[in-house]
Amino acid sequence: MILVDPPTWPGWGRTWSHLVSDSTLEELHEFAGRVGVPRRLFDEDHYDVPIDRYDEVVAAGAHEVSGRELIRRLRASGLRITRAQRAGRAHGRG
Repeated sequence: MILVDPPTWPGWGRTWSHLVSDSTLEELHEFAGRVGVPRRLFDEDHYDVPIDRYDEVVAAGAHEVSGRELIRRLRASGLRITRAQRAGRAHGRG
């Protein structure tokens, strides 16, 4: 299932949501491609979606959940990239 949290995350002069899959990255990439979210907005385990695209991704089938629920479901799926994993990649261990 594709999930999106509310657009509450500030950055680069905009407000953002996170778009994730609770099953596979393939599902996430397919959905993002279908709705025209650029691959450059993919950040290891999620897509950053600007506030002006939020209603569009929901209309296309993303399920609205709280940020807390989004993280809980992402962790449960095994797709969540942890800080330790990020650090390992930065140091060539991932």
